Amino acid sequence: MVKRLGIPLTALFAVLFSALLRAAAPATQPSAAAALTPFAVTYEVVFRGMNAGSSSLELTSENNGQWRYVSRNNARGIFRLALPGEIRQTSIFTIDDGGIKPLRYLADDGTKSTAKDIQLDFDWAGGKIRGVAEERRVELALPEGLQDGMSVQIALMHALLRGESPRGFSLIDKDAIKEYLYAAEPPVRLRTVAGELDTAVWSSRRPNSNRITRVWYAPSLGYLPVQAERRKGDTVEWSMRLKTWRR
Repeated sequence: MVKRLGIPLTALFAVLFSALLRAAAPATQPSAAAALTPFAVTYEVVFRGMNAGSSSLELTSENNGQWRYVSRNNARGIFRLALPGEIRQTSIFTIDDGGIKPLRYLADDGTKSTAKDIQLDFDWAGGKIRGVAEERRVELALPEGLQDGMSVQIALMHALLRGESPRGFSLIDKDAIKEYLYAAEPPVRLRTVAGELDTAVWSSRRPNSNRITRVWYAPSLGYLPVQAERRKGDTVEWSMRLKTWRR
């Protein structure tokens, strides 16, 4: 049954929170560094109408001025046949006047094998990204503003809290740098576990792609994403809904 689902299931959970890099509406607070606060949220993941598992995000502030952002993704039911372990992504970053600067990105697919693991280090002084992605060595020029698959979510919140409205981000995906485009959509009032919330809705996509990720952000919760989905054409490939949250 798992083989007939028509998509590599490791790819499903590995990209869920990378896809949450899509932008929201501008806020009014002048200092994003002051407004950014630790939080923890969990989501229910639905894949083609089936409850596929849960995902969580946790942002913590470290004593050395760095921040740590972690996602944990766990499969449920038949999906555990393909994904028995916890898939984890971690970004360690700092904040300066130029915005969010990732320092290290880690991805672990939850197995003993390192074939799908990623470790990237960002050398801003030397202008290089170095590391290993799926057992391939990575060494690339480091352009200003580049984000990893996790830090980009915080880069979005940072921009919104400064009253900015990003039109896109550059993102390193394994050993390649990719561009994502953003578009605002009409706001929506959603019924969630946190009550009825006004949400800012933004969509994003790669240039010339028919896959669109749409995310609903709640300004009253500090622009936390409370719902997300990805569509290929008119087909919903996966969706996520907020289960728990705390700041």
